[in-house]
Amino acid sequence: MNFEFSSDQMLLKDQARKFLESEESVKKAREVLEGEQTHDESLWKSVIEMGWTATTIPEEFDGLGLGYLELCVIAEELGRSLAPTPFSSSVYLATEALISLGSNEQKQNYLPKLATGEIIGTLAHTESTSSPSIENLSCELNSNKLNGTKIAVTDGDIANFAVVSAKEGEKAVLCLVDLSTKGVEITSQNTLDPSRSHASINFKDAEADILGTDVDGWIALQEILDRAAVLFAFEQLGGAEACMNMAKEYAMGRFAFGRPIASFQAIKHKIADMYIAVELARSNCYFGAWALSTDAPELPTAAATSRVSASKAFHECSKENIQTHGGMGFTWEFDCHLYYRRCRQLAANIGSQAVWKNKLISSLERANQI
Repeated sequence: MNFEFSSDQMLLKDQARKFLESEESVKKAREVLEGEQTHDESLWKSVIEMGWTATTIPEEFDGLGLGYLELCVIAEELGRSLAPTPFSSSVYLATEALISLGSNEQKQNYLPKLATGEIIGTLAHTESTSSPSIENLSCELNSNKLNGTKIAVTDGDIANFAVVSAKEGEKAVLCLVDLSTKGVEITSQNTLDPSRSHASINFKDAEADILGTDVDGWIALQEILDRAAVLFAFEQLGGAEACMNMAKEYAMGRFAFGRPIASFQAIKHKIADMYIAVELARSNCYFGAWALSTDAPELPTAAATSRVSASKAFHECSKENIQTHGGMGFTWEFDCHLYYRRCRQLAANIGSQAVWKNKLISSLERANQI
C-alpha cells in the first residue's frame, strides 16, 4: 500500500490552495451566509474554469480523465476554504453516479454538460429524519412516473437534475429526474449553514429515467455513497486543519498576563488534541483515498473509517477553535462559527456518524474481522 500523493498531485493541491485564497473563498462563504444568494456564482464559475468539475469525467465525454486522488486533494482545499459552491453535490454524487451507472446515451447527454458546468446535479435520497433504508424508502417509480418527497437535498434548489432513489415494485432503483419538468415542486429549507443551500423536493407523476440497468439500485447507491464518503472526509479534513491553524495563530498572538496564551498549559493541550485528531483523520483519509483510487475490496471499510474519523476531527477542531478564541470566538465577526456551521452540515450530508459507524461494523462483519 502506497499512501503518498505524487509530486504532481501535491502541486495540484498547492495550486488549489493558492487559487482559493486569492478568490477569498472564506469571505465569500460569509457573504452567502449573510445574503440571499444560494451560492457564490463568481467562485463557481472560477472553479469550472479551473477544470475541477471535469476532473474524473473520461476524456471521451469532454472531461480531464484524471483519477480520484486528484479529486481528493481538490476536496481537501475546498473544505479548508469553506467554498460556497455546489461542487460536492454535482461532482462527488451526481457525476459519479452517471459515470458508474449511466448508459452511453445518458453519459452523452449529461457528462459533457457537467464537465463544463452548464448543468448542476445532486443526489436526492433522504426522506425523513430516520436513517434511510430500503424498508423505509417511500418514493415510488411506476411506468417511469415518480411520486414521493425527498428532504434535505443539498443544492436541490439550484440543481438542474437529480439522481433519486425510489422503489419500483419490491426493488430499489436509481433514476434521473429533470428538476424543471412538470410534476416537480422544490421548496428551500433552512439549515445551520446557509452558505450551502438545501431543499425539499416533491415529485408528483414526474418523468424519470432509470439509471443503471440490471443492477441492484440499493447496492449501487451504497457504492456511490462509499466513494463520496472519502471525498467528503477530505473536505472535513481540510476544514479541521484550518480550524487548528486558526486556533494556533490566535493563541500565539493573543497576550494575557504579559505572555501569549499559547504558553498556558490548558491552551497547549487543546491544540495538541486538535493536532492528534487531524493527523488521525489524515491517516484514515489516506487509507480511504488508496481504496478509492484502486477500487480495493476494502473500500466500504475505508470509506466508513475515514468518514467517521474526519467527522470527529472537524467537530473537535471547530469546537476547540471557538474555545481557544474565548469570548471572541462566539462573535459573528470572527470566522470561527463559519467552520462550526460547515462542520455540522458536512457531518449530516450523506448520513450521520451513527449511520457510518453502523456501516463500518457491517463491513467488518462481512470481512469476518470481528
